[in-house]
Amino acid sequence: MADQIVNEPPAGERHVYDEKLDRSDDDSGENGNYDQINMQKNASAKVQNPLAHLSKSHLLRDVDEFANEFQLTEILPLLRKGALVARDPANFEAVEGLDQEEIQAIHNEKLHRWRQPWRLYFTIILCSIGAAVQGWDQTGSNGANLSFPQALGIPDSTGDAHAARNEWLIGTINSGPYLGSAVIGCWLSDPLNNWLGRRPVIFIAGLFCVITPIGSAFAQTWPQLFIIRILLGIGMGLKASTVPIFCAENCPAAIRGGLVMSWQMWTAFGLFLGYSANLAVEFCGSITWRLQLGSAFIPAVPLVLGVFFCPESPRWYIKKGRLAEAYKSLVQLRNNDLQAARDLYYIYAQIKIEREIVGNSNYVQRFIELFTIPRVRRATLASGVVMLAQQMCGINIMAFYSSTIFSDAGASARNALLASWGWGLINFLFAFPAIWTIDTYGRRTLLLLTFPQMAWSLLVAGACFYIPENETAHLGLIAFFVYVFTAFYSPGEGPVPFTYSAEVFPLSHREVGMSWAVATCLGWAAVLTITFPRMLAVMTPMGAFGFYAGLNVTAFVMIYLWVPETKQRTLEELDYVFAVPTRVHMHYQVFKALPWWFRKYIFRQDVHLEPLYKFDELHEKKEVREVRHEVAKDVTTYEKE
Repeated sequence: MADQIVNEPPAGERHVYDEKLDRSDDDSGENGNYDQINMQKNASAKVQNPLAHLSKSHLLRDVDEFANEFQLTEILPLLRKGALVARDPANFEAVEGLDQEEIQAIHNEKLHRWRQPWRLYFTIILCSIGAAVQGWDQTGSNGANLSFPQALGIPDSTGDAHAARNEWLIGTINSGPYLGSAVIGCWLSDPLNNWLGRRPVIFIAGLFCVITPIGSAFAQTWPQLFIIRILLGIGMGLKASTVPIFCAENCPAAIRGGLVMSWQMWTAFGLFLGYSANLAVEFCGSITWRLQLGSAFIPAVPLVLGVFFCPESPRWYIKKGRLAEAYKSLVQLRNNDLQAARDLYYIYAQIKIEREIVGNSNYVQRFIELFTIPRVRRATLASGVVMLAQQMCGINIMAFYSSTIFSDAGASARNALLASWGWGLINFLFAFPAIWTIDTYGRRTLLLLTFPQMAWSLLVAGACFYIPENETAHLGLIAFFVYVFTAFYSPGEGPVPFTYSAEVFPLSHREVGMSWAVATCLGWAAVLTITFPRMLAVMTPMGAFGFYAGLNVTAFVMIYLWVPETKQRTLEELDYVFAVPTRVHMHYQVFKALPWWFRKYIFRQDVHLEPLYKFDELHEKKEVREVRHEVAKDVTTYEKE
């Protein structure tokens, strides 16, 4: 009875309710008293709109001051309407002065969320094409592994006296781009982004990715090849640390995951193109490996030529106090000028709160703060887990060494390349479902669904090596279960890490945070690349596959305990999510979510799970909530009397 009264007061009491609501928005109101959330320790796990507690008059005064301070008086009417819409998104139609086109544009944010300006899609697609360089290089070295060791005098054949040493050398050469990324490229991202902006850094990274693959094709010794691949890693690290941030900052929250994950989709496409190129140049004799390594420059060319046709990140402009330019960028990235004005002021309001939390700091301080500021430290932990899990799952033993694995399984050189080509196709095709599922089911859910499947399929693929080589099923079943493993990887751990890491850090620490995340991923990729040739020789394929199957289980547990969900929240709203203490999140997952899952799906009980994060979807002011509570108490007392 009381719940019904709160939602709909009785007719006799409604005038009291309405009158109190009107007073809560009276022009004489100021900030009012509201529940100020501790952004370092958000124990209530509540997400708050920073504009919701302001009275209309106070908000409009703030907007006027904002427009005067940043020379935006020409768009003041739009800013006023946009701020009022941001203040109470659920009731935006009540804002005075909205025309039909503006109302329809805001409606379409939910009804037709993929209906976005062509400049937004151009930006995402062009920048993500650059990811194909990373995929193409992996597959180029994958195919080149069959011939470049002999050409450069480091054969790894069993009969060679230096076979063990050469196995380590081959792994080290293949790891060059990842060592260059993890040690140099990623850490240049923060200062260069701070000084130059997102687009110039992407351009510089693109230049590295054009020149160095061509240099790889002309290397005459293995030390030369190793150094060139280190230089390639600098470009890859800059690109991988900047492009996902650039895309995430430009995208609306409702489809951010689906668009930012195009980074992984294009990486997968680069893998597929690389395998195709490996097959195309297979019969080119002694220069085959040179063409396989050198062709990786191709995807970087459109990136270098087109990046300055993309609008710069509006959040970077806001960070630099260049609000007029931020508005111009948002106009190109949104369907309506009202949406651009709304997002401009809302982002600005959230960033002001971020600055109050973390203040201003230099590069070294920002890096230290990744581990000392509680809100930032939780993002560091979560991004580090998802990035590390990408290496723990074992996918890159396929990306780097699938041709070697299939060759060890008894395939000829051509059949090994064909099997690897099939792996690349599966990896690319199965990335597509994540475009729709990553923003509906969420990042965390996709990971928790796919990691157990990767564990068993990898284990079974390793067991298939026990089938005698003369049996047709030997190679066929190995390839099949490797493909099954890849099909589960592609919509889960494939797209999530770079998307997730680009989202979770506050703007003040986004560049250095992404540098940490990418360095974690590519640094461990280097470890994997160096160790796997020797691991394969010592542990046998079954032992190596079993080892990574066990790491999949470990990664599942880490994700379950330490990775919060981020779907469909603005980048600034995630400050509230990562203000929730880690122990609160872990306690909820272990003692509430896990028992609920067993009761619902194992014992088939009809049970309800209270969500951890309480998003205030209507963005009600505290005064309104207090009035509703007061009315409910009054009516309950009246009924008792």
